[in-house]
Amino acid sequence: MTLIIPKHNYQPISRESVEGKRLYCCPDGSKVPSVTTILDKTKSADKVAALHAWRKAVGVEKAQQITTEAANRGTRMHKFLEDYLLLGEMKPAGSNPYSKISHAMASEVVKHAFHHVDEFWGSEVGLYHEGLYAGTTDCCGVWKGQEAILDFKQTNKPKKREYIDDYFAQLAAYAAAHNNMFGTNIQTGVILMCAQPKTNAQLEIIEPPQYQEFVVELEEFALHTSEWWNKVEEYYTLHT
Repeated sequence: MTLIIPKHNYQPISRESVEGKRLYCCPDGSKVPSVTTILDKTKSADKVAALHAWRKAVGVEKAQQITTEAANRGTRMHKFLEDYLLLGEMKPAGSNPYSKISHAMASEVVKHAFHHVDEFWGSEVGLYHEGLYAGTTDCCGVWKGQEAILDFKQTNKPKKREYIDDYFAQLAAYAAAHNNMFGTNIQTGVILMCAQPKTNAQLEIIEPPQYQEFVVELEEFALHTSEWWNKVEEYYTLHT
């Protein structure tokens, strides 16, 4: 049985390629960049330099391999969680070792976090702010009594809070769009993160995944919302 309570009329938002750019096509007729595109194009010089330094240190080929594996692992983990919300139970992992890793990570998120969610309003929810941006958030609902945006993240290794400002900006962006579309007053965002488990050469899990939870709310959330709007302004100053 689904865990989703359809409190709002969520509708999918299509995407298309315009002059080589992937843009969301909003119901108001505007074609806008994604939240992740805006965050990527407004990265600080320090973050860009750090990424280049990492790629140089590990080698371009190895860096691409790590990035691709992480993306695939995250996609599988998200699918397990999405199916859980829609079906009310976790689908089996199957025999694929990569699937088993993502399944174990998704299971940790469910185990540690989902009992704190009072209502799940929707999964893979398309949101937009007219003429400015759009995106798809992992989940909207009520977290410990507060309306909230929930985002699922995988990580290669545990993260420190000070290194994930972009994740908080992403939450703020989705909240602002949701509030604008549905008249809500979301001021809480939660990152539900899981680090990959340690495995042996045969990709068998020898140490379990590590769950992390980051909650941003009230004054801190307002700060990240302000930072997000600064990034939107910077993006359109640089790219229009």
